[in-house]
Amino acid sequence: MPRSTRLDPKTAVAAVFVASLFMSIMDTTIVNVALPSIGDQFHVGAASVGIVNVGYLVSLAVFVPLSGWLGDRYGTRRVFLSALAVFTLASLLCGTAQTLDQLSLYRVAQGAGGGMLTPVGMTMLFRAFPQEERMRASRVLMIPTAVAPALGPVLGGWLVDSLSWHWVFIVNVPIGAAAMAFGLLNLPDFRTERAGRFDPAGFLLAAVGFGGVMYALAEGAGKGWGTPGIVGPAVVGAVALVALVVVELRLAEPMLDLRLFKDRLFRTVNLLSLASGAAFLGMLYVFPLYYQDAVGASALRTGLNTFPEAIGVMIASQLAGRLYPRVGPRRLIAVGAVGVAVMLALMSRLTPETTAWAARALMFGTGFCMAYIFLPAQTAAFATISGRATGRASTLFNAQRQLGPAAGVALLGAVLTSSGMVTAGHGGTPVANLAAYHAAFLTAAGLALLAAVIALFVSDRDAAPTMTPKAGTSKAGTSNAVTSNAGTSKAATPNAAEPRAAAEEPDVPPTGAAATDAAPADTPVERSRGASLS
Repeated sequence: MPRSTRLDPKTAVAAVFVASLFMSIMDTTIVNVALPSIGDQFHVGAASVGIVNVGYLVSLAVFVPLSGWLGDRYGTRRVFLSALAVFTLASLLCGTAQTLDQLSLYRVAQGAGGGMLTPVGMTMLFRAFPQEERMRASRVLMIPTAVAPALGPVLGGWLVDSLSWHWVFIVNVPIGAAAMAFGLLNLPDFRTERAGRFDPAGFLLAAVGFGGVMYALAEGAGKGWGTPGIVGPAVVGAVALVALVVVELRLAEPMLDLRLFKDRLFRTVNLLSLASGAAFLGMLYVFPLYYQDAVGASALRTGLNTFPEAIGVMIASQLAGRLYPRVGPRRLIAVGAVGVAVMLALMSRLTPETTAWAARALMFGTGFCMAYIFLPAQTAAFATISGRATGRASTLFNAQRQLGPAAGVALLGAVLTSSGMVTAGHGGTPVANLAAYHAAFLTAAGLALLAAVIALFVSDRDAAPTMTPKAGTSKAGTSNAVTSNAGTSKAATPNAAEPRAAAEEPDVPPTGAAATDAAPADTPVERSRGASLS
């Protein structure tokens, strides 16, 4: 007999995904605060202890491309809970590691789980919510996306100062265990009728390509961009990625369905997300360095000065959610990106004499403006993607979300090192070079402006299915991946965009309402449950 959930599937998916995403995102920032303490215990310098983060980032890059196929082949519920179990167990092992080699190995395992959590979780979320409710789903994602990166340094600083560095990993265990227990009882399952064969060539090329590029981006600023240890992986990774594109476009069932980028809206949103993510996460990398090195603030105080960013995102997300159906994504994203650029440009005027409240106001403003990018972009990205292709689209979307921040950190890190982070003060005493930090903030502002320009090419017409439902459309007639397909037909919901999508990309099902109507046929596991999941 099919398993039924005790909760509404939307509530179940949202609750488990938010907890898991919060945990995995926070892990990327909370560990940074603990690196000096880890280095002290294992008697290694900053260059050597950096492998703790590099191994995690490379592992993420390797397993993100695999996640879409695994979710379609074995079901999103099984893959998501397995990834959550791996991440939680690896966190416990990291917290009990006795050597740096052990810690680095466990971090690789943690990255493997984390690399599959987000794409598979996003697939479940967008299959559970129909098109006209995607803004609700994006609001759900704002909680971990906004709060976790800012909370990480605050919580990490407190744990390191009060307990030990081990607890920045162990703190994940109760969250992961609770999410596992809840998910086992309540998570629905989503899978396609035909996941396709495993693509070994695509997997190997993606692993080498993304892994090599991610390693070079993560280590380039510290080890020097011209060193053989950076040039070699970068070149090998770049060649592998070029080969990946050639191979995947020739396969009928590729692991990475690059043909989805023929979809105008999906392609444009991915490009602007890449630029805005590089600007935002790059700033979150530079700002703490500025406060600790130039101002001399503690890790905890730095985290508290960063946290207003999360408050800004959470407040503005409520406003953006109300404006989106009437205004559409194009103008919201463009205005938000310009606002971010202004905030980042103003950060280039910060000095040690600037009051903390002025810096906090800029962080709040940056988060407030970023909400007008985050929400519309995440909502509109999948507007023309069918339920069947959601898993593959989520894989591509999350791959660029990994590369964008890494590229932003690498670019701004290169600006800092090339400008010289330290200069000679009075009497030859070394002091922080404010010009280097100012140049990095201006570079981030330039990336935000690039995102604003790309946003002008977003089509509100293509994103219409995620905006106000058409007259006569009701939830009863709207396809949902977890509802019965009774009374739903393509003929009942014609869409003018259908010929364009079919002509441009035969592998991508029709867009708009017709695309969502295809969802029940793509999820036979859910269809068999019928009204028990409605």
